[in-house]
Amino acid sequence: MANVKPKNVVDMKVIGQAITHARTDVTVRDLTVIVDEPEPRGGTNLGATPTETVAVALVGCLNVMGHRCADKVGLEIVDLDIEVHAKFDRRGVSFESEINLPFPEVNVKLNLKTAADDETIEQMKTLLAKHCPVSTMLRQAGTRLNENWEITRP
Repeated sequence: MANVKPKNVVDMKVIGQAITHARTDVTVRDLTVIVDEPEPRGGTNLGATPTETVAVALVGCLNVMGHRCADKVGLEIVDLDIEVHAKFDRRGVSFESEINLPFPEVNVKLNLKTAADDETIEQMKTLLAKHCPVSTMLRQAGTRLNENWEITRP
C-alpha cells in the first residue's frame, strides 16, 4: 500500500448567492448555510448574521479541536459546553468610523466534565490554544480572547 502524505495546505471553496440584500445562501462542500439578518434589519432571520457566524465558528472549532487535543493527550471528555460572549464594535458596519478591530474582546466559557487529572487537562488546554485555527485568527487580529474553564468530575 502506498504511503499517502496528507496536504499541509488545502484549498477551500465557498460560494455565496445573494438571495436578498440581507440573506446569503452559502454553499460549502455539499452543504448550504444561510447567513441572514434579523427581521428588524430587513432580513428573514433564517440564519446567523455574518458577524454572529464568527462566534459560531469559534464555538465549533473549540469543540472539534478540543476533542482532537483531548484524544492526543489521552483525556476523555464526558461533556463539553462552550459559551461565547463577543464584544462587537458596530461603528464599522454603521459607517460611523473605520474599525481595525471589530471584535476587541471575546470571552469564552468552557465547561468540561472529565475524570482526567489536572496535568492532563492543562496539556489539553495548551494544545487547544496553539491549534484552534479560529482562536488563532482572532488572537492574531488583536482580539483579547479570554478563556474561563470550569472543570467538573463525573
